[in-house]
Amino acid sequence: MSEPRAFISFDFDHDEDQKVLFAGQSKNSSTPFTIQDWSAKEAMAQSRWEAIVEDKMKRSNMVIVLVGKYMASATGVSKEIEMAVRNNVPMFGVYISGANSLSNLPNGLARNRVIGWTWDGISKAVAQMMNEGKNR
Repeated sequence: MSEPRAFISFDFDHDEDQKVLFAGQSKNSSTPFTIQDWSAKEAMAQSRWEAIVEDKMKRSNMVIVLVGKYMASATGVSKEIEMAVRNNVPMFGVYISGANSLSNLPNGLARNRVIGWTWDGISKAVAQMMNEGKNR
């Protein structure tokens, strides 16, 4: 069986560097998932962006939300969380950029589903996601 696919949701305006770092480190970890870089490469109409993102999310086993300090105001992340819920794609969050349990979360992401950035913890969360939602 191939490794699970993870869709990464992040605040493009504040945390793109952290997303690149997360994706790069994941390749060198023993964490059993692959990240597809499906970030938009060009500006496009909102409806087109939504259709493309939702299609890519449907082809993923899980969504990993990179939770930065300004995440709660990221409208794109909120839409991606709504898409994950609508399509029964399990998700969890990872604190980045100095965010912690006191940071605001985007709507739809439960506090008890957000963990610190440790590859052991992420590996456990990935295993859990593979037994939830559409992966059952």
